[in-house]
Amino acid sequence: MLTVYGRATSSNVQLVMWTLAELGLDCERLDYGHAHGGLDTPEFGAMNPHRKVPVLRDGDLVVWESTAILRYLASRYGDGGPFWPADPAARAPVDMWAEWAKTTLAVGFTHPIFWPRVRTSAADRDQAALDAAITRFDAHLARLAEQLSDHDYICGDHFTAADIVAGHLLYRWFTIDIPRAANPTVEAYYNRLTRRPAYRAHVMVPYDTLRAEGA
Repeated sequence: MLTVYGRATSSNVQLVMWTLAELGLDCERLDYGHAHGGLDTPEFGAMNPHRKVPVLRDGDLVVWESTAILRYLASRYGDGGPFWPADPAARAPVDMWAEWAKTTLAVGFTHPIFWPRVRTSAADRDQAALDAAITRFDAHLARLAEQLSDHDYICGDHFTAADIVAGHLLYRWFTIDIPRAANPTVEAYYNRLTRRPAYRAHVMVPYDTLRAEGA
């Protein structure tokens, strides 16, 4: 049995759960983190010394960090097809775009935009910093639109791990109350993702419980 430690409202947990569902893998998910607590216990610290979610347990193996979990699951349980190709040369573009999504898109969205807009009260918000972060993120999405300009998914006509890492951010981007530059290519891409049952089940999760009073 695969076990995922982490709350459903964590975007990084959503990345892992979406991956599991796309690979057709069953798992047990246990609520850890935020209001659920559990990260400070000795048992959790023995699994992840950084005391963050998600954590995956597969038998005696423990894996932490969401994209490391994705790569492990895809390598161990995938079929070597387009999602995570077995051939290193074919896999490299998928891995590069997944890495870009993690180190550029996620870094540019979660803490600079989602946290101040949703998890910080308006009275405590640095609006100028938030506006600047939105402008920078719009530029990142313009680059993503270039990559998507002639095919449905990031690395071509097939859904891949890169789409998981980039796409799980878009539900929150398109549903928080912020100004967004027009980007019909990325919006169409997001709409394609919303038609995937696994995306609807594990990414399109309400985040009202994370909203700060007065946000």
